Amino acid sequence: EIKIVYLENYDLETAAKVIAGVDVWLNTPHPPFEASGTSGMKAAHNGVVNFSVLDGWWIEGWIEGITGWSIGPHPEERISQEERNSREIDDLYNKLEYIIAPMFYAKRDEWIRAMKNSIGKIAYYFNSHRMMRRYVIEAYF
Repeated sequence: EIKIVYLENYDLETAAKVIAGVDVWLNTPHPPFEASGTSGMKAAHNGVVNFSVLDGWWIEGWIEGITGWSIGPHPEERISQEERNSREIDDLYNKLEYIIAPMFYAKRDEWIRAMKNSIGKIAYYFNSHRMMRRYVIEAYF
């Protein structure tokens, strides 16, 4: 049994309580309409593994099976929205059932490695220090 919780009126106060307490960050935007999806970045800083449609920041942060998992086809793949939706649904359920849940429940060493990768590869790169360095270099020099 997979337990899922939907949070209405999600805000910063709720985010502060939730992000540190989840195991998988599920994000299912409709490309290319995701502004960036920074909640997944915040989750990664807490060792949370991402599972998301490839959109926003996740296109850069995603390393399949290392920092998390993608859902559906790559956004550059030219297919109908109907086909994209179908593949996303299939991918979501298949990866949950055959990869993510088994790793979480039976392969704890692999799960912990994915959590560490989330911090080491995502939080290391997606942070305000790098953002400010890049802003200064690109905006002022």
